[in-house]
Amino acid sequence: MYIAEILALSAAVCIAMSGMLVSELQGRLPLFDLARLQMGAAFLMTAAVSLLLGGWRTVELWQFGYLAVSSLFGIVIASTTYFATIYTAGPRTTALLFSLASPFAVVLGYFFLGETLSGQQGIGIACVLSGILLAISGRSSSKAKVERTPWLGIVLGVVTAFGQALGSLAARPAMVGGVEPFTAMAVRSGLAALFFLLLMAVPHPALKPASNIAKRSLGFAVGSAFLGVGLGMSLLMAALAHGNVGVVTTLSSMTPIVILPMVWARTGISPSAPAWIGAALAVAGTALISL
Repeated sequence: MYIAEILALSAAVCIAMSGMLVSELQGRLPLFDLARLQMGAAFLMTAAVSLLLGGWRTVELWQFGYLAVSSLFGIVIASTTYFATIYTAGPRTTALLFSLASPFAVVLGYFFLGETLSGQQGIGIACVLSGILLAISGRSSSKAKVERTPWLGIVLGVVTAFGQALGSLAARPAMVGGVEPFTAMAVRSGLAALFFLLLMAVPHPALKPASNIAKRSLGFAVGSAFLGVGLGMSLLMAALAHGNVGVVTTLSSMTPIVILPMVWARTGISPSAPAWIGAALAVAGTALISL
């Protein structure tokens, strides 16, 4: 049985479903309310698992510092721009742009950690970039007018991927030092939740919490956190425990492809051929980088 492979693909499906739920909140839930709800729910979920596993005993003060920096870039900044990208450009483009996190991580590791950059990884980076450009430039459908991805959405997506890569880079020393994964995520999401709560004290209309949040919106926000962080991360961790890291990383990054039929089912508009080819190229590039 290909248990690790099935778990990794299931993680990709959960992450795609999480993005679809977030997209349903556009115009219904302000960005920072979504961030507060998501990070709060993510902290409670991962902290509970960490408590069951005894993971809190694995964190030392110096590791907490690295995780705090990782939270700043990978959660506070990247999560905010991630939600903003979905609101602006939609879940499909967001998933595609998020593929840039892998090339960014390789390049940052090369410059700051002295890691090697092989020819295969260079080809992989080129494939990811080509796939994203192809999918975005060919974003159209035979049943609808040509859709243009807003430049703001593209910029936000690139910032998201770069922030995620920086967050991973900052967390790497702590993870190598033996921090339990769910505990690391609990620290990162908990600090982010605290940050977003403190933002409510800033006297700016955009940072104030909504006076009333509909139960449906609350369900979508918590559900997306459960699927993306709770269930998705659990499946990914289980996959890594049973399979090859490169294979698991590649299969769990299938979100740009997995999300296409979801968008098709939700909108009734079939993705164009460039969208499918571009997503496949992005995943193939990730495979070359990871394997």
